[in-house]
Amino acid sequence: MLKTPVIVLNVKTYAEATGSKTLDIAIIMEKISKELGVSMAIAVQPTDISLCSNKVSIPVFAEHIDPIKPGSHTGWILPEAVKNAGAVGTLINHSEHRLILADIDVCITRAKELNLDHIICSNNVATSRAIAAFSPNFIAVEPPELIGGDISVTTADPDIVSSSVEVVKKIDNKVKTLCGAGVKNGKDVSKAIELGSDGVLLASGIVKAEDKESVIRDLASGL
Repeated sequence: MLKTPVIVLNVKTYAEATGSKTLDIAIIMEKISKELGVSMAIAVQPTDISLCSNKVSIPVFAEHIDPIKPGSHTGWILPEAVKNAGAVGTLINHSEHRLILADIDVCITRAKELNLDHIICSNNVATSRAIAAFSPNFIAVEPPELIGGDISVTTADPDIVSSSVEVVKKIDNKVKTLCGAGVKNGKDVSKAIELGSDGVLLASGIVKAEDKESVIRDLASGL
């Protein structure tokens, strides 16, 4: 499992983080992680898993897996495939790729079968409570309306973070909680930890930044 507190970057499908550009970011993250002793991980597109996992030592995650086993599932993402490509974990149920609860359950089961670390995204406290019953490794709370915005969830809706941490721990105190949406700087990270989370999940704050190294260093300072 990821060491916490942790900064997890989801590069999505931004042009600024596809192919060799993804690797460039991963290399910067690895350098800062080693220098500062801060835990970091990067979630990349399926086509970039092997590229990154062969070049950096920080954990490389898939951005998604589908609730399937090997067979006739053209166009779906097989959990075994991302693991064979070098991923050590995966995101599941991101707000931009939502699943029904039954499929979340299957994805978590498949991840556990393959020893893939897994971060299940949730949009509110009620969903966090439901997902916690499946005992995943991590639940990442991200209000969709704040994703990609300039206001961090820790400022706009701190209660959703602290309340999610509370309900998740009541159901399974082994499940760790991350928070995301609008996280941009070290102050946001520090506030997330203060609210009880075990780290942050972010994307555009790094991917869209002109000076990515400075932004990553600032975020790391929050831990």
